[in-house]
Amino acid sequence: MTEMVFGTMPARVGEPVLPRWWRTIDKWSLSAVLLLFGIGLLLGLAASPPLAEKNGLYPFYYVERQALFGFVALMVMLAISMMSPSQVRRVGVLGFLIAFVALMALPFFGTDFGKGAVRWFSLGFGSVQPSEFLKPGFVVLAAWLMAAAQEVNGPPGRLYSFVIALIVVMFLALQPDFGQACLVLFSWGVVYFVGGAPFLLLIVIVGLAVVGGLGAYNGSEHFARRIDGFLSAEIDPRTQLGYATNAIQEGGFFGVGVGEGQVKWSLPDAHTDFIIAVAAEEYGLILVLVIIALYALVVVRSFFRLMRERDPFTRLAGAGLAAAFGVQAMINMGVAVRLLPAKGMTLPFVSYGGSSVIASGIAVGMLLALTRSRPQGQIGDLLIKRGR
Repeated sequence: MTEMVFGTMPARVGEPVLPRWWRTIDKWSLSAVLLLFGIGLLLGLAASPPLAEKNGLYPFYYVERQALFGFVALMVMLAISMMSPSQVRRVGVLGFLIAFVALMALPFFGTDFGKGAVRWFSLGFGSVQPSEFLKPGFVVLAAWLMAAAQEVNGPPGRLYSFVIALIVVMFLALQPDFGQACLVLFSWGVVYFVGGAPFLLLIVIVGLAVVGGLGAYNGSEHFARRIDGFLSAEIDPRTQLGYATNAIQEGGFFGVGVGEGQVKWSLPDAHTDFIIAVAAEEYGLILVLVIIALYALVVVRSFFRLMRERDPFTRLAGAGLAAAFGVQAMINMGVAVRLLPAKGMTLPFVSYGGSSVIASGIAVGMLLALTRSRPQGQIGDLLIKRGR
């Protein structure tokens, strides 16, 4: 009876996992992610040798580490992309719980590496940033709760997810990490909006976020310093924003040439937060537009594929993951061109960083899994049949 009502497509009996995965995966999004990772390695070859020289390491130390992190991230991404939505939900909720416990332990065992914000656990051979792994898990958890709220006699999932979001934001603000806190709130807002939230309520939430931002400005010297630098009419050429702005201007349309850029010798975070400045200086606006197009391709194609999904959890979780992926890229590039205040946020798959790259692999793996074609028919089929 279910097949007659919902128009379920017949599954291919006995089809091996890999052929089925390849037939159902969004190949355009997968290709865009692989290209972004390749561009990240290319830019790492340009941006990281000066830092390696400064730290007394061989020139391609950071490039090799990025390649290792990227290999792990891609393997994790491909493995997760083969999962079913229910498996994605289990992995996401479990990952959120582990990351949240780690987040709570940061004030006691974390370190700031001299950057003024306690965001990392130092492991000796490397470091781990729990907030990077918390984001995809939180989106999945929020989507699960909101989807459950749509069921008959379901729990008040919207309220539960909002309370969890506030608790997470509070712990992130204690680091302080207001960039990640804003991204968590934004992701929750997207899931809530897709789940049918009243627009007026979202405006109220935005208002509360503004009030919280004013409170953070008055209560956090770290946050206030970044906002003051962003609002200043003059850019100090000796600051990171000053170096990045000058590099982007010098690059023009076609760049100054491979290996000819100078910003990588001045910016301490040229290989992480300001990697787009290296791209703009050496390769010009052309490469920057290619990078923007690749991120847009992943996000737009994901939204279009999710529009055809009937399962509420799949739609909500996929929309939240796609929006978070795209907005994180926008924030990173917006900071470099001084459209946004500095937030210390990486460019997914392009910036150097083990936690960032692997967490991005987890998030995109979940997104690819949720946007795979499934033998379920489309939501449009159901709407047409109901209208008859």
